[in-house]
Amino acid sequence: MPQDPRLSIGSVTGARAGAPAIDQGLRAFMLAVYNHMAIGVALTAFAALGTFMLATGSVDGTALTLTPFGQAIYASPLKFVVIFAPFALVLWMSFGAGRMSSSTARTLFYIYSAAMGVSISAIFLIYAHGSIARVFAVTAATFGALSLYGYTTKRDLTGLGSFLMMGLFGLIIASLINVFLGWSTLSFLTSVGGVLIFAGLTAYDTQMLKSMYFGANSVEEGEKLAIYGALNLYMDFLNIFLSLLQLLGDRR
Repeated sequence: MPQDPRLSIGSVTGARAGAPAIDQGLRAFMLAVYNHMAIGVALTAFAALGTFMLATGSVDGTALTLTPFGQAIYASPLKFVVIFAPFALVLWMSFGAGRMSSSTARTLFYIYSAAMGVSISAIFLIYAHGSIARVFAVTAATFGALSLYGYTTKRDLTGLGSFLMMGLFGLIIASLINVFLGWSTLSFLTSVGGVLIFAGLTAYDTQMLKSMYFGANSVEEGEKLAIYGALNLYMDFLNIFLSLLQLLGDRR
Protein backbone atom coordinates (compact mmCIF):
# COMPACT_ATOMS: atom_id res chain seq x y z
CA MET A 1 0.00 0.00 0.00
CA PRO A 2 1.18 3.57 -0.60
CA GLN A 3 3.07 5.13 2.27
CA ASP A 4 1.15 7.88 4.05
CA PRO A 5 2.88 11.23 3.31
CA ARG A 6 1.97 12.58 6.75
CA LEU A 7 5.55 12.03 7.90
CA SER A 8 6.86 14.21 5.09
CA ILE A 9 4.53 17.11 5.79
CA GLY A 10 4.96 16.89 9.53
CA SER A 11 8.71 17.02 9.11
CA VAL A 12 8.82 20.35 7.31
CA THR A 13 5.92 22.32 8.75
CA GLY A 14 6.02 24.25 11.99
CA ALA A 15 9.44 24.42 13.61
CA ARG A 16 11.22 22.22 10.98
CA ALA A 17 13.16 19.80 13.10
CA GLY A 18 16.48 19.94 11.27
CA ALA A 19 18.07 18.39 8.22
CA PRO A 20 17.74 14.71 9.25
CA ALA A 21 13.98 15.07 9.77
CA ILE A 22 13.62 16.95 6.48
CA ASP A 23 15.55 14.25 4.61
CA GLN A 24 13.45 11.54 6.24
CA GLY A 25 10.27 13.38 5.31
CA LEU A 26 11.37 13.87 1.70
CA ARG A 27 12.21 10.19 1.35
CA ALA A 28 8.80 9.22 2.73
CA PHE A 29 7.08 11.64 0.36
CA MET A 30 8.95 10.34 -2.70
CA LEU A 31 8.24 6.76 -1.61
CA ALA A 32 4.53 7.62 -1.58
CA VAL A 33 4.86 9.04 -5.11
CA TYR A 34 6.61 5.93 -6.42
CA ASN A 35 4.16 3.61 -4.67
CA HIS A 36 1.18 5.34 -6.30
CA MET A 37 2.94 5.26 -9.66
CA ALA A 38 3.81 1.55 -9.31
CA ILE A 39 0.19 0.72 -8.54
CA GLY A 40 -0.88 2.74 -11.59
CA VAL A 41 1.58 0.89 -13.86
CA ALA A 42 0.44 -2.47 -12.46
CA LEU A 43 -3.22 -1.60 -13.04
CA THR A 44 -2.41 -0.61 -16.62
CA ALA A 45 -0.55 -3.85 -17.27
CA PHE A 46 -3.27 -6.08 -15.80
CA ALA A 47 -6.06 -4.14 -17.55
CA ALA A 48 -4.25 -4.33 -20.90
CA LEU A 49 -3.55 -8.07 -20.64
CA GLY A 50 -7.02 -8.84 -19.30
CA THR A 51 -8.70 -6.85 -22.07
CA PHE A 52 -6.60 -8.62 -24.71
CA MET A 53 -7.54 -12.04 -23.31
CA LEU A 54 -11.24 -11.15 -23.30
CA ALA A 55 -11.03 -9.63 -26.78
CA THR A 56 -9.32 -12.51 -28.57
CA GLY A 57 -9.74 -16.21 -29.10
CA SER A 58 -7.78 -18.93 -30.90
CA VAL A 59 -8.93 -20.70 -34.05
CA ASP A 60 -6.31 -23.42 -34.40
CA GLY A 61 -4.09 -22.78 -31.43
CA THR A 62 -2.01 -20.16 -33.24
CA ALA A 63 -4.24 -17.79 -35.22
CA LEU A 64 -6.06 -15.14 -33.20
CA THR A 65 -9.60 -14.05 -33.85
CA LEU A 66 -11.61 -11.27 -32.21
CA THR A 67 -14.43 -12.17 -29.85
CA PRO A 68 -17.65 -10.08 -29.93
CA PHE A 69 -16.11 -8.02 -27.13
CA GLY A 70 -12.95 -7.54 -29.20
CA GLN A 71 -14.99 -6.54 -32.24
CA ALA A 72 -16.74 -3.93 -30.11
CA ILE A 73 -13.65 -2.28 -28.63
CA TYR A 74 -11.28 -2.65 -31.59
CA ALA A 75 -13.47 -2.54 -34.70
CA SER A 76 -16.60 -0.55 -33.88
CA PRO A 77 -17.26 3.13 -33.09
CA LEU A 78 -16.86 2.17 -29.41
CA LYS A 79 -13.11 2.11 -30.02
CA PHE A 80 -13.09 5.92 -29.97
CA VAL A 81 -14.59 5.89 -26.47
CA VAL A 82 -11.87 3.44 -25.41
CA ILE A 83 -9.17 5.64 -26.96
CA PHE A 84 -10.32 8.99 -25.58
CA ALA A 85 -11.65 7.93 -22.13
CA PRO A 86 -8.19 8.18 -20.47
CA PHE A 87 -7.67 11.61 -22.02
CA ALA A 88 -11.00 12.80 -20.59
CA LEU A 89 -10.09 11.45 -17.14
CA VAL A 90 -6.70 13.16 -17.05
CA LEU A 91 -8.33 16.45 -18.10
CA TRP A 92 -10.84 16.04 -15.28
CA MET A 93 -7.99 15.55 -12.83
CA SER A 94 -6.03 18.52 -14.21
CA PHE A 95 -8.84 21.07 -14.26
CA GLY A 96 -10.36 19.89 -10.99
CA ALA A 97 -7.09 19.74 -9.05
CA GLY A 98 -7.89 22.78 -6.89
CA ARG A 99 -11.30 21.50 -5.76
CA MET A 100 -10.53 17.78 -5.59
CA SER A 101 -9.73 15.94 -2.37
CA SER A 102 -6.71 13.65 -2.22
CA SER A 103 -8.93 10.55 -1.95
CA THR A 104 -10.88 11.55 -5.06
CA ALA A 105 -7.66 12.29 -6.95
CA ARG A 106 -6.25 8.90 -5.93
CA THR A 107 -9.39 7.07 -7.09
CA LEU A 108 -9.42 8.91 -10.42
CA PHE A 109 -5.73 8.19 -10.95
CA TYR A 110 -6.29 4.47 -10.48
CA ILE A 111 -9.34 4.52 -12.76
CA TYR A 112 -7.31 6.44 -15.34
CA SER A 113 -4.51 3.86 -15.12
CA ALA A 114 -6.94 0.98 -15.71
CA ALA A 115 -8.64 2.84 -18.57
CA MET A 116 -5.25 3.45 -20.16
CA GLY A 117 -4.59 -0.28 -19.99
CA VAL A 118 -7.79 -0.97 -21.91
CA SER A 119 -6.86 1.75 -24.41
CA ILE A 120 -3.39 0.35 -25.20
CA SER A 121 -4.35 -3.34 -25.01
CA ALA A 122 -4.09 -3.59 -28.82
CA ILE A 123 -0.30 -3.69 -28.46
CA PHE A 124 -0.71 -7.41 -27.69
CA LEU A 125 -2.23 -7.81 -31.15
CA ILE A 126 0.62 -5.93 -32.83
CA TYR A 127 3.77 -6.98 -30.97
CA ALA A 128 5.16 -10.32 -29.81
CA HIS A 129 4.51 -10.78 -26.11
CA GLY A 130 8.14 -11.54 -25.32
CA SER A 131 9.13 -8.35 -27.08
CA ILE A 132 6.67 -6.33 -24.97
CA ALA A 133 8.16 -7.83 -21.79
CA ARG A 134 11.72 -7.00 -22.90
CA VAL A 135 10.85 -3.41 -23.78
CA PHE A 136 9.04 -3.04 -20.45
CA ALA A 137 12.17 -4.19 -18.60
CA VAL A 138 14.33 -1.74 -20.58
CA THR A 139 11.85 1.04 -19.82
CA ALA A 140 11.84 0.26 -16.09
CA ALA A 141 15.65 0.33 -15.93
CA THR A 142 15.86 3.53 -17.97
CA PHE A 143 13.16 5.27 -15.94
CA GLY A 144 14.77 4.25 -12.65
CA ALA A 145 18.16 5.62 -13.67
CA LEU A 146 16.72 8.90 -14.96
CA SER A 147 14.51 9.46 -11.92
CA LEU A 148 17.46 8.74 -9.62
CA TYR A 149 19.49 11.32 -11.55
CA GLY A 150 16.72 13.89 -11.17
CA TYR A 151 16.54 13.18 -7.43
CA THR A 152 20.27 13.37 -6.73
CA THR A 153 21.64 15.93 -9.20
CA LYS A 154 22.62 19.38 -7.95
CA ARG A 155 22.13 20.84 -11.41
CA ASP A 156 19.05 23.05 -11.85
CA LEU A 157 16.90 21.43 -14.55
CA THR A 158 14.38 24.27 -14.81
CA GLY A 159 15.77 25.52 -18.13
CA LEU A 160 15.79 21.97 -19.50
CA GLY A 161 12.13 21.62 -18.55
CA SER A 162 11.12 24.65 -20.62
CA PHE A 163 13.02 23.28 -23.62
CA LEU A 164 11.44 19.83 -23.21
CA MET A 165 7.93 21.26 -23.03
CA MET A 166 8.48 23.06 -26.33
CA GLY A 167 9.74 19.79 -27.78
CA LEU A 168 6.67 18.00 -26.44
CA PHE A 169 4.32 20.40 -28.22
CA GLY A 170 6.28 19.87 -31.42
CA LEU A 171 6.08 16.11 -30.94
CA ILE A 172 2.30 16.24 -30.49
CA ILE A 173 1.89 18.34 -33.64
CA ALA A 174 4.13 16.01 -35.67
CA SER A 175 2.24 12.95 -34.41
CA LEU A 176 -1.11 14.47 -35.36
CA ILE A 177 0.16 15.34 -38.83
CA ASN A 178 1.46 11.81 -39.31
CA VAL A 179 -1.97 10.39 -38.52
CA PHE A 180 -3.01 11.73 -41.92
CA LEU A 181 0.29 11.30 -43.78
CA GLY A 182 1.36 7.91 -42.45
CA TRP A 183 5.06 8.48 -43.21
CA SER A 184 7.28 5.75 -41.76
CA THR A 185 10.23 8.16 -41.49
CA LEU A 186 8.20 10.67 -39.50
CA SER A 187 6.89 7.86 -37.31
CA PHE A 188 10.47 6.78 -36.57
CA LEU A 189 11.52 10.35 -35.77
CA THR A 190 8.56 10.94 -33.44
CA SER A 191 9.36 7.69 -31.63
CA VAL A 192 12.99 8.73 -31.14
CA GLY A 193 11.84 12.19 -30.08
CA GLY A 194 9.36 10.65 -27.64
CA VAL A 195 12.09 8.62 -25.93
CA LEU A 196 14.41 11.63 -25.62
CA ILE A 197 11.76 14.11 -24.50
CA PHE A 198 10.11 11.90 -21.89
CA ALA A 199 13.49 10.69 -20.65
CA GLY A 200 14.39 14.31 -19.95
CA LEU A 201 10.98 14.98 -18.40
CA THR A 202 11.46 12.04 -16.03
CA ALA A 203 14.53 13.68 -14.50
CA TYR A 204 12.92 17.14 -14.59
CA ASP A 205 9.62 16.02 -12.99
CA THR A 206 11.48 14.18 -10.23
CA GLN A 207 13.49 17.28 -9.36
CA MET A 208 10.38 19.48 -9.46
CA LEU A 209 8.63 17.13 -7.03
CA LYS A 210 11.45 17.66 -4.53
CA SER A 211 11.00 21.41 -4.84
CA MET A 212 7.19 21.30 -4.55
CA TYR A 213 7.39 19.04 -1.50
CA PHE A 214 8.86 21.87 0.57
CA GLY A 215 5.95 24.13 -0.44
CA ALA A 216 3.25 21.81 0.91
CA ASN A 217 1.49 23.45 3.86
CA SER A 218 -0.85 20.68 5.04
CA VAL A 219 -1.26 16.93 5.17
CA GLU A 220 -4.04 17.05 2.57
CA GLU A 221 -1.94 19.16 0.22
CA GLY A 222 1.01 16.79 0.57
CA GLU A 223 -1.14 13.73 -0.09
CA LYS A 224 -2.62 15.32 -3.21
CA LEU A 225 0.80 16.41 -4.42
CA ALA A 226 1.98 12.79 -4.15
CA ILE A 227 -0.91 11.68 -6.39
CA TYR A 228 -0.28 14.30 -9.05
CA GLY A 229 3.45 13.64 -8.89
CA ALA A 230 2.73 9.95 -9.48
CA LEU A 231 0.52 10.91 -12.44
CA ASN A 232 3.33 12.92 -14.05
CA LEU A 233 5.91 10.17 -13.59
CA TYR A 234 3.42 7.53 -14.74
CA MET A 235 2.87 9.40 -18.00
CA ASP A 236 6.63 9.79 -18.48
CA PHE A 237 7.09 6.04 -17.97
CA LEU A 238 4.23 5.07 -20.27
CA ASN A 239 5.36 7.33 -23.09
CA ILE A 240 8.95 6.05 -22.89
CA PHE A 241 7.60 2.49 -23.02
CA LEU A 242 5.33 3.10 -26.03
CA SER A 243 8.04 4.99 -27.92
CA LEU A 244 10.63 2.27 -27.27
CA LEU A 245 8.10 -0.38 -28.27
CA GLN A 246 7.67 1.30 -31.65
CA LEU A 247 11.45 1.36 -32.10
CA LEU A 248 12.46 -2.00 -30.65
CA GLY A 249 9.31 -4.13 -30.60
CA ASP A 250 9.05 -7.28 -32.73
CA ARG A 251 5.79 -7.25 -34.65
CA ARG A 252 3.66 -10.37 -34.71
